[in-house]
Amino acid sequence: MQISEEHLSNNWKRFTLTNDRGMSVSALNFGGIITEVLVPDKNGVIENVVLGYERAEDYKDDPNFFGAIIGRIAGRIDGSNFSLKGKEYPLEANDGANHIHGGSNGFHTKVWKAHSFQTDSTVGVAFKYDSPDLEEGYPGNLYVTVTYQLNNRNQLTIDYQAHSDLDTPVALTNHTYFNLSGNLKRTIHNHLVSMNSSTYAELNEDLIPTGNRNTVTGTPFDFRKMRPLQEGICSEYKQNLLAKSGYDHYFLFDQKQEDAVVVQDLESGRIMRIHTDQPGMVMYTSNNLTNDHQLTGRQSAKYLGVCFETQGTPASLHHSGFPSIVLKANDPYSQQTSFSFETM
Repeated sequence: MQISEEHLSNNWKRFTLTNDRGMSVSALNFGGIITEVLVPDKNGVIENVVLGYERAEDYKDDPNFFGAIIGRIAGRIDGSNFSLKGKEYPLEANDGANHIHGGSNGFHTKVWKAHSFQTDSTVGVAFKYDSPDLEEGYPGNLYVTVTYQLNNRNQLTIDYQAHSDLDTPVALTNHTYFNLSGNLKRTIHNHLVSMNSSTYAELNEDLIPTGNRNTVTGTPFDFRKMRPLQEGICSEYKQNLLAKSGYDHYFLFDQKQEDAVVVQDLESGRIMRIHTDQPGMVMYTSNNLTNDHQLTGRQSAKYLGVCFETQGTPASLHHSGFPSIVLKANDPYSQQTSFSFETM
């Protein structure tokens, strides 16, 4: 296993973690952005399975949040405000009347302190950022560490650690777009997905949770048995149509299990297994991705990637029935998600 560091402009660095089986993960200290993940297909051909820009500078003002750490809160906050302990906290309205992904100067725009390391079984890089009180409107000084580690089982593990000196909502995630076809050869229509979820958060026309937890039974949202993403993308089901024909919804996991989500691409033979201790995730099928970005290997296109944003949901700030994302002062925030790659 090995680690390499490349110095870019603007004090940016690119770290590349490589294991003994040829898998590698590259990430920037800017936004903690994962720019490339190279894994083998069923014939041993090693290819990239995530979306990233051809030019590093294009990450600076990225409307798609490719590969980035999202915080303090991932997702949309209704009306760009929330109440905590009787006090109202206004936030930037950067998605119509609503707030999304921590604001326009959220964690995805920060140059994080970073250091690489190696253990007996992993290579990794730790990113640290101290978010001051009321940054982007959020209360409390929040001290965050996000660690990426790669082992020889072709498993990438992301650990999120944080603490605050005041009560504050926190819902961190990573916004990597996956495409298991390899080098973005095909869209994700034929990706097969299964997940341990029997309910999801219903959305309104602004993609804000209504507060209802809908059952997946009898709908294109039932992934308890493996099904292709195209069934929702091509569906006339109202919730799919609201999301611009696809998915941009929070799925609540029924219980913790070894593989919360399994993704397969039959043609390449790649399988990705996601394990997490988060209560759910947003699955987003890049419904808003336009065709005017130069990515590594090709031009961007709608449905070229799928995000699995394991996280708590900001719906809990306005609605009961969802796990709280409020972090108590001086309590530890500790969450983990791993992505394991294998072939059929």
